[in-house]
Amino acid sequence: MDLAEIWRVMRRRWYVLLPGLLITAALTTGVYLLVPVEYRSQSTVTLLNSKKATVAFDGNPFLSTQASLTGMADGLARNLNSDDSKADLKAQGVTGEYEAKIADNAQGPFMWLTVTGTDPTAVLKSDQILTAYAEKRLQEFQAQQQVTPDAMIRMATIVPPQKPEPQTKTRLQYLVMAGALGFVLSLVATFFVEARRRAPAKPGRHRPATPEAGAGAGVDNGAEAAAEAPADRTPGTPAAPGVGTPEAVSSTAGPT
Repeated sequence: MDLAEIWRVMRRRWYVLLPGLLITAALTTGVYLLVPVEYRSQSTVTLLNSKKATVAFDGNPFLSTQASLTGMADGLARNLNSDDSKADLKAQGVTGEYEAKIADNAQGPFMWLTVTGTDPTAVLKSDQILTAYAEKRLQEFQAQQQVTPDAMIRMATIVPPQKPEPQTKTRLQYLVMAGALGFVLSLVATFFVEARRRAPAKPGRHRPATPEAGAGAGVDNGAEAAAEAPADRTPGTPAAPGVGTPEAVSSTAGPT
C-alpha cells in the first residue's frame, strides 16, 4: 500500500479518522493542563581546609587541598539525602524534591545542591535553606568529634542558589506520547473499518453464470461431441446416409 492509497482510505473513512483526531487533541490538551511545569534551582559549594592547615599557605584555603576533603564531601552528601535530614529540611520549609551530590567531573570537593518543584519562588527559597543547612551539618559532624574550631573543615559557596529555570523536557515527552498514541490508534481504527468493508464473500457461494459463459460452454460441448464421434469408415469410402448428411436430408424431404 503506497501513500496515495493510504490517503484515499483516510478520505474515504473520514468519519472514523476525524473523531479519533478530536479525541487525540482533547487528550493532548488534558496532559498539557494536568502536567505542571517543573522548576529547578542549583547551588555549588566546596569544602575548604581548616585555618590551621592553611597557615603554611598564608591562610589561603584554595592553595591547600587534600583528598580527605572529597571523602568528607561525599559523606556530607549522603547525610543530606538521608531520611532524618529530609525530615529536618521539611520542618524548616523545604518543599519539592532536592538532591545533594558531588559535582560531575569535579576535580575537588565540589557539591551540587539542587531543588526541583512547581513553584519557582518556593524552589529558590528551598535551595537557600538547603545550602545553609549543609554548612550547619558539616559543623555538627566535626563538633560531635570534638574538633577544635581552628581545625574544622569549612564550606564556601561557589555559586549561590540560582534563579529557578523551567524544566520542560518531561512535560514535552508526555505531550508527544499522548499525541502519537492517539494518532496511531485513530489510523488503526480507520484501516480496521476499511478492512471490514472490503471483506471477501463467504466461501460456498457460486456466482451465477453469465450469457457469455453459457455460449462458450455450448461451443465447447459441441466440439467435444464432434471429437468423440466414431470414425469407422475407411479412407475413400463415402459416408453412409444418415442423420446430418446431404443424402439423408434429400431422402427425407422427397420430391417437390
